[in-house]
Amino acid sequence: GDRMMSLHGPSPVTTFGPKACMLQNPHAVMHIQDPASQRLTWNKPPKSVLVIKKIQDASLLQPFKELCVFLTEQKNMIVYVESKVLADPAIAGDESFGAVIQKFCTFREDLDDISNRVDFIICLGGDGTLLYASSLFQESVPPVMAFHLGSLGFLTPFKFDTYQSQVTQIIEGNTAIILRSRLRVRVVKESREKKGIIMTNGDSEGSRKSMQYQVLNEVVVDRGPSSYLSNVDLFLDGHLITTVQGDGVIVSTPTGSTAYAVAAGASMIHPNVPAIMITPICPHSLSFRPIVVPAGVELKIMLSRDARNTAWVSFDGRKRQEICHGDSITITTSCFPVPSICFRDPVNDWFESLSQCLHWNVRKKQNYLSSEEEEF
Repeated sequence: GDRMMSLHGPSPVTTFGPKACMLQNPHAVMHIQDPASQRLTWNKPPKSVLVIKKIQDASLLQPFKELCVFLTEQKNMIVYVESKVLADPAIAGDESFGAVIQKFCTFREDLDDISNRVDFIICLGGDGTLLYASSLFQESVPPVMAFHLGSLGFLTPFKFDTYQSQVTQIIEGNTAIILRSRLRVRVVKESREKKGIIMTNGDSEGSRKSMQYQVLNEVVVDRGPSSYLSNVDLFLDGHLITTVQGDGVIVSTPTGSTAYAVAAGASMIHPNVPAIMITPICPHSLSFRPIVVPAGVELKIMLSRDARNTAWVSFDGRKRQEICHGDSITITTSCFPVPSICFRDPVNDWFESLSQCLHWNVRKKQNYLSSEEEEF
């Protein structure tokens, strides 16, 4: 309905009994955007769309061409496509498609910033395309509509057969969206080039390198090629929670809960739940169970002082890099979620994806026993 929704569902009261009330905290770290039942609206009609296609997948060629013709010719949209998608001979060499290609705006992932030029995004082919779309937008992300072609994914609710009416509905702006929270990850590396040399300006910060990433599924810290268990210290809001000794640790969003985390024993958490999940991978201490913490906290991961070897980290499976003594990984909820467009609504879509992707809760029913039935 139209209830005002807050972080935890309906706005909670802030008075408790006759005398107690919540202290209004002016130092709220961050207002996590409300993930509850929201609908998409446009303040101006959308004009440009980024089409993301899994490359080297022949089954997507026909749908891709059809969609692009529909968008450019019937909807008069400006279509953005990545240069490497058009490098495919099956697209470049198609004369009948040449006129449409002429109208495309192309870009290269590492070079061109399209973050302010794209009104919405259409993904064709698998959950990986949505993770890829997320990686292209390090700040505000345009709404994403994802089609599953072939295999149904957790993040791709749309079937392609009815794409024209579905896309039309979105351009007209009547559709449910779910805000998928992302993690903001900062990796700070100690400089190892000039050990023991004092910087001329005496600035120790100058010797450190800091990188930032926005992550939709998970941050994975693992032991890399080493045969020793990894030893990393895990801090929550500055306090040491535990040392993770094992194959590693997964820090995931609820969206990522159905990916690597669930395989490592985590719960599946609906994307509307504001949370960060910490899941050990084959922990040496069997009492370290997967834990779920509130979305606002700050996690920090560092190599333990007595670790025998380094660790490795990757973000949604990309940008894998080594973590050495003195380096740190800081993780918190990002203020830039991915707005994914729902086929029906956030809850229906999610349970549908569970049953399709995991055959969740499907089992052979026991036979009904009738009193005459004696054979076992």
